[in-house]
Amino acid sequence: MKHLLKMLDLSTEEIIDILNLADQLKYELKHGIPHPHLKGKTLGMIFQKASTRTRVSFETGMYQLGGYPLFLSSNDLQIGRGEPVQDTARVLSRYLDGIMIRTFEQKEVEDLAEYGSIPIINGLTDFCHPCQVLADLMTIREFKGSFDGLKMCFIGDGNNMANSLIVGCLKVGMSVAIACPDDYQPPKEILDFAAAYGDKFVMTNSPAEAAKGADVLITDVWASMGQEGESEKRKKAFAGYQINDELMAAANSDAMVLHCLPAHREEEITAKVFEAHANEIFEEAENRLHAQKAVMVKLMA
Repeated sequence: MKHLLKMLDLSTEEIIDILNLADQLKYELKHGIPHPHLKGKTLGMIFQKASTRTRVSFETGMYQLGGYPLFLSSNDLQIGRGEPVQDTARVLSRYLDGIMIRTFEQKEVEDLAEYGSIPIINGLTDFCHPCQVLADLMTIREFKGSFDGLKMCFIGDGNNMANSLIVGCLKVGMSVAIACPDDYQPPKEILDFAAAYGDKFVMTNSPAEAAKGADVLITDVWASMGQEGESEKRKKAFAGYQINDELMAAANSDAMVLHCLPAHREEEITAKVFEAHANEIFEEAENRLHAQKAVMVKLMA
């Protein structure tokens, strides 16, 4: 494991290793046990998309690991203003020990990895969100004990979250069902991957069908960053794609609910369901810190 670019690149063993280390680091933090695995290391954090959880969790995580995080906004860099990504990658590789980037195009992340000589971590692109899904898997295992026999149901847009959840959940042995409108399905690359898992993967435009017998229900906002101009169009397309009491009744009685946040209550999820599962959702948010620390240790220590 040289980089974290997308869930498709990780083996099942690598995912489990990251989750096990994340559990250990979480335990050590809760019990006041220092773990300065990255003492003297510097992480450059490139943000071309706004962030709350990604910036705070990576910045805090680096400090807890004994390292130094360096925030780089799009205004701080020549990238995107004429300097090729490959030149940025080669220059920053001479200053830093790792780069986390949160941007739009997956190609930009892949190019940094190709031309640089230090680990690259994908903090989010329009194609995937591996850091979030590692935190999701960590949370599922915490609450359910293992992945054996579990069914994950995703309701909403076949976007970066859906893409990474499909791959991550299938790789750890879960069954996956997703419900999304016909015009908002995941890309062919993800569907081709899922097809190899046979009946462990189901895609439908019926939320009730997808939620039937689910152990974990997950959703995301209807309009992600950069899609705000499509907000009204998306509200019409996703009407009915909401996690609510009716959908929860189709799932298993002890089903948990996750949301990567921010949540738009009464759109993709009702306030009632959100608050009933707030403990799971905010544990999931906290686990971004622990999962990302594990990734940084694996790549940079």
